[in-house]
Amino acid sequence: MLIALIAGALAALLHVYIFVMESVLWTTPRVRATFGISSDAQAEHTKPLAYNQGFYNLFLAIVTVVGVVLIASDDSAGASPAGVALLVAGTGSMLAAALVLVLSDRTKARAATLQGVFPLVSLVALLIATVA
Repeated sequence: MLIALIAGALAALLHVYIFVMESVLWTTPRVRATFGISSDAQAEHTKPLAYNQGFYNLFLAIVTVVGVVLIASDDSAGASPAGVALLVAGTGSMLAAALVLVLSDRTKARAATLQGVFPLVSLVALLIATVA
């Protein structure tokens, strides 16, 4: 279970970082380069979309962190059912978003892998921990 919690927390941390890039730093040169935004005009034009998308990433991170905290703070022999549900919902959505990203644009495979590896590890470890 510890691996599922650590991977979930790392996935949430990455999604908070993505939130900051998309919703706070979108028009900075470094973030523009990261997302392939070639001009100031393009950055300004896409800023509202990125701002909104960033908050989706933040909300996934929050759901995941609450799940991690509920599981980690559960004193019973098993994991908190609400915590497990939130961890699965958060990391499952993150993994699904990574799959959509790579399926919609194969050139985004590296970004999709970075975005999806921690949620995948969390889900697999959680499955193993709950079946065992």
